[in-house]
Amino acid sequence: MHIPSKERTRELLASASGKRIAVIGDVMLDRYFWGAVQRISPEAPVPVVDIERETAHLGGASNVAANIQALGAEPFMLGVIGDDNAGSAVLDLLRTAGMETNGLLKDSTRPTTVKTRIIGNNQHIARLDREIKTPIDNALCERILSSLTKSVEQTPQGLAGIILEDYNKGIVTPFLIQSVIDFAKKRSIPVFADPKFANFFAYQSVTVFKPNKKETQDALGFSLSTDDDVRKAGTALLERLQCENVLITLGARGMMLFERSGTIHSVSTQARHIADVSGAGDTTIATLSVLAAAGASIVEASAIANVAAGAVCEEPGIVAITPERLLSVLP
Repeated sequence: MHIPSKERTRELLASASGKRIAVIGDVMLDRYFWGAVQRISPEAPVPVVDIERETAHLGGASNVAANIQALGAEPFMLGVIGDDNAGSAVLDLLRTAGMETNGLLKDSTRPTTVKTRIIGNNQHIARLDREIKTPIDNALCERILSSLTKSVEQTPQGLAGIILEDYNKGIVTPFLIQSVIDFAKKRSIPVFADPKFANFFAYQSVTVFKPNKKETQDALGFSLSTDDDVRKAGTALLERLQCENVLITLGARGMMLFERSGTIHSVSTQARHIADVSGAGDTTIATLSVLAAAGASIVEASAIANVAAGAVCEEPGIVAITPERLLSVLP
């Protein structure tokens, strides 16, 4: 798969400015404790981290929105947060970044999902999760759909895309998936799906279905050890989901794109120093949707998204891709 030039990418990013993309999914708060490790605990064979600073970032689906914002498009975040301090922190981070918050609903019966990572000497040591994975009820789904409808009706330019971002935290249910797909079809809005195992085969007829290697293996029940295995999987998913495109991300092996026409493209990952893979999938789906909204072909968008994902892996912690960073790492 050919990677577009810096000039072409710069043109696409300029065209993406102002394009509005809805992100529907599991909103999270990512907390980081950063410190130095100089000794092992006398209580157990674990490192002692002397905390030097603490940071908070948008995580999960809200990190996808942050990447869209950083690339110059306009995200509209829809999801559920708890009526708690973590939920307030998410709202503050969104507002600070200049993003809308009226698409986020508060549910006092469930906490805001929080992932707390411990980083010692710039290495990921441990992660603590606080969450409830119980699926939301259809009434709450209907409220999300109502916010989506209002957003389209009240925005002159409408939506250039919808991303369904599922982390199996209970927000993206089969009912919500089907309702969003039906909503988008009636309005000719492209839908980009980033699935997890639980609802893997619910994304019928989407524009792009983007699972990673592990999710695909778990869903199909066979290993993706070789390129032939990946081709078999992608072809099977195209047929079963009747979607327009399947993009399987393969980590260090890059990506493989399957088009409805039967054309298959492979793109390799450039050799890089990997510091942290957290958020790479978020960057991929965000970059893909932004470039597609700007008029890029699915092949162009996939190739550039692969480069963007590699770039964010070079830095520890959750970071959003920017036009400057993306252009600097293009070959």
